[in-house]
Amino acid sequence: MSYVIAFSGKGGTGKTTLAALTIRYLKSKGKTPILAVDADSNSCLNEALGVEVHTTIGALREESLQTVRSGMDRPGGMSTEELFDYQVQQSIVEAEGFDLIVMGRPEGPGCYCAANNIIRKYTDRLSEDYPYVVIDNEAGMEHLSRRTTHSVDLMFIVSDPTKKGLITAGRINSLIDELNLDVKRRILLVNRVEDSTREEVSSMIREMDLGTEGFFLLPLDDEIARLDLTGEPVFTISENTGLLRGFYKILDSLGI
Repeated sequence: MSYVIAFSGKGGTGKTTLAALTIRYLKSKGKTPILAVDADSNSCLNEALGVEVHTTIGALREESLQTVRSGMDRPGGMSTEELFDYQVQQSIVEAEGFDLIVMGRPEGPGCYCAANNIIRKYTDRLSEDYPYVVIDNEAGMEHLSRRTTHSVDLMFIVSDPTKKGLITAGRINSLIDELNLDVKRRILLVNRVEDSTREEVSSMIREMDLGTEGFFLLPLDDEIARLDLTGEPVFTISENTGLLRGFYKILDSLGI
């Protein structure tokens, strides 16, 4: 069975960066191969990892539908499902120590259900071949209400050091209970916390009683900001960076 680590939270909190650094951590520990899943329609995990994506699950689904609608012949007489299975296998990005699949944009304005269902199906199927799966979910709570995320061993709920971000984190935690999702552990990560506000943020979290198993604060990091500005992959961040060292300590403490 795979050990599944997922990231959720409101937009702009650094979920993708932390997902990429989790993959780097697992790789450094020799816990490979890893299946990386970009379940966000606004796909950018590949950029954080420094790999190129040639197609997405959403794009493949559209191509398959167009093939069926046009009456075009399918290679080797494949059924629609067989053709799509083949295309998905071909879409997996293979890198050193990890493979990546990407959801991409859905099939129509505002409609995410089919693409979500597909990536959940293939995540379940493919994860049997990987000891670790890391899922970068879309912002907000849509992935939970549509049950894209399920059977998770460790859910990191990521927030920025604001009351709005923490309220969203609390709602995500509550929704997991309401939907009776199979999430074994939930940890709150508060990202980009300045040294001068650490105590204030910690006190706010305790007063709000968000219901997670525990929480950790991660520092504001100039190196991450520079990489974001230049578009360089965060996967290449220096080992001496405060964020990387702090996050690795957290992962160590959780026994991953």
